[in-house]
Amino acid sequence: MTEQKQQSLMLVDGMALLFRAYFATASSGYIRRTKDGLPTNAIYGFIRYFWDAVQTFDPSHVVCCWDMGGQTFRGQEFAAYKGNRADAPDELVPQFALIQEVMDSLGIPNIGAAGYEADDCIGTLSRYYSQEMDVMILSGDHDLLQLVNDRTRVIIMKKGHGNYMVYTPQSLYEEKGLRPEQIIDVKGLMGDASDNYPGVRGIGEKTAMKLVQQYGSVEGILAHLDELTASVRSKIENDLDMLHLSRKLAEIKCDVPVACSLDSCLLTLDHGQVASKFEELEMKSLCSWMGLAIV
Repeated sequence: MTEQKQQSLMLVDGMALLFRAYFATASSGYIRRTKDGLPTNAIYGFIRYFWDAVQTFDPSHVVCCWDMGGQTFRGQEFAAYKGNRADAPDELVPQFALIQEVMDSLGIPNIGAAGYEADDCIGTLSRYYSQEMDVMILSGDHDLLQLVNDRTRVIIMKKGHGNYMVYTPQSLYEEKGLRPEQIIDVKGLMGDASDNYPGVRGIGEKTAMKLVQQYGSVEGILAHLDELTASVRSKIENDLDMLHLSRKLAEIKCDVPVACSLDSCLLTLDHGQVASKFEELEMKSLCSWMGLAIV
């Protein structure tokens, strides 16, 4: 009798993988295109990253989460949120829709929610499914470390193919001296330059981590302001509102209106369907690389 495969769910941060795949190849100056001139370099790179992770971590179920574009609740809370981001490169824009078509051909659900980010969809699905199975989150975004728990690992993609750092509560604490929920407090204090919210002006990562490690949380720090140096205390007191707002922006929502049935995200490839899509995009070489049996 064949032993049944242990069920596990991989939640893929589609935006993180697509941008990584685009810039990893575009930096050389060469953009892969079809004969009609359609850019496909990000799609090709995405599948290479994604399938390597599937082979490495062997999930039974997979979901891919995406930003939907447009205004989010964070942008409503803080108008400058992500205001420093450049527009996506012209060659990447058509690949946003195409990669979702490719994931459809793989039988993998594409999930997003208007007004929220992919992180919030990932947080919501991980909280729900970690009650019944092991969950893996594939990304390059360290903000997602706040979602780590005994049944949820965050797999951070490092430079190069097949190079991962897997975070559990234990490895997170060993590396950073933080519990998952304390990631939010640290971000509230130090802000996030890439998301364009400031935290407490003048407090960087080193001081933020030291304060959270010593006092446990923002509330713990505020309860012991009299113990801090005059400089750090005055910085926090002068930026209290932004501290609370930055922490709110840093926290991933885990109650977003998204759902995905387990049956719909079971990883079972229709080899012919996948090959047809790859052929359409003139990247049929991926079929043999993925080990697809095409009759």
